[in-house]
Formats: sequence, structure tokens, C-alpha cells
Amino acid sequence: MRYLAFVKGPELPMDQVPPAMFEAMGKYTAEQAAKGVFLSGGGLAPTAHSFRAAIRGGKVVVTDGPFTESKEVIGGYAFLSHATHEEAVAGAKEFMELHIKHWPGWEGSCEVRPIMDMVPQQ
Repeated sequence: MRYLAFVKGPELPMDQVPPAMFEAMGKYTAEQAAKGVFLSGGGLAPTAHSFRAAIRGGKVVVTDGPFTESKEVIGGYAFLSHATHEEAVAGAKEFMELHIKHWPGWEGSCEVRPIMDMVPQQ
């Protein structure tokens, strides 16, 4: 089954991310890609470079970032492939352990959601 994982945390300047974290992530994603687990993913630009399109009062409203009301932002994403739910949970825990080890004090979350295919499989 395919999953989409979002990493959420406080929005920080890139220079506040420890170099060891970048190194660990590069190695980890390469290992997971070789296993066929990590399909694609990456980090996201700061919210200052973002916009939101929303429906309010029956009309589409576009708001440019940054979004000051956000305490946590999605900082990265990954498309993953796991055989079971349990395997996906274990993978998310392993991924978050990298943060504990290489970015002490960082707090955030990794939300993992199954991808529902829009086109029925034949």
C-alpha cells in the first residue's frame, strides 16, 4: 500500500537545521529508496513563498503567505510504499528517531496517511 507522510513542526530558518540531520536524512532516504519504500519526497519552501486558495462565502479567496496563525507547518513530505500498516508505523517511528538523535530538542510530528486510488484497479 502507498502512503503519504507529512513532517510537521515549527517553521525555522534552514540554517537552524543541524548539518548532521541533513546527512542522516540523505542516507536514510537513499537506504529506503533502495528497498522500494521511499518513492519520492522532499522539503517544502518556507510559508513566505506559499499561498492558500480557500472557499469563503461561496467564493475562492487566495491568501499569500506567510501564515502567522500557523504554529506548526508541513516542512516535508514523502510518498512511501509499505506492505502493511504495522510496517508503516515502524517506518514512521524509525524516521522520527532520526530527529531525536540528530536534532536534539526539536519537536514535531509525522502524519502518515494511506493513499486512496482515484481510479479503481483492474
